[in-house]
Amino acid sequence: MANKVRKKPLRVILNGLGKDAAKIISRINGFTYVQTEFDYYTGEVKVINTTRYSEGVRGGVNCYGADDVREGVAIMWKENVDVSITGNSTNPTRFQHPVAGTYKKERVLAGKPYFSVASGGGTGRTLHPDNMAAGPASYGMTDTLGRIHSDAQFAGSSSVPAHVEMMGFLGMGNNPMVGCSVAVAVAVAQAM
Repeated sequence: MANKVRKKPLRVILNGLGKDAAKIISRINGFTYVQTEFDYYTGEVKVINTTRYSEGVRGGVNCYGADDVREGVAIMWKENVDVSITGNSTNPTRFQHPVAGTYKKERVLAGKPYFSVASGGGTGRTLHPDNMAAGPASYGMTDTLGRIHSDAQFAGSSSVPAHVEMMGFLGMGNNPMVGCSVAVAVAVAQAM
């Protein structure tokens, strides 16, 4: 959506998932799965294989799986990420927040720009790997993890059933906070 009004198209990657999840998500959505191997001694990440599951815009999205925070950070450096949005889930077993926070510290120390946005999680979607037992108390962890590293934070979750009705509306995608903001900004830019 944003690329409709940008002079230089955005490059998008997905990072911070387990390797199996990244492959499945790539296949289902038509992304490009990037299989990596991380050298724990040198800190270097090496691309072993790439599998593109579709042509067009979706096929241009690289989807990485990582075994831990260090590999996730190495992937961020490899792609030279300068803006990130952490995933809806603040489940520590999926480590998006620790990757973003560690990468932010390294970028600041290197004098390179990086803007980190933290997305909130839905009730019952955090803390527990099986997506249960956290309940409303999970919001405390959502806020805490996001505030550790973010320059901006929002609370919008695709896991809330009421939001499902908005999926696809005006090209918003499944997260109303992000999707609406982008869709409205693009519509204004096109009208001007």
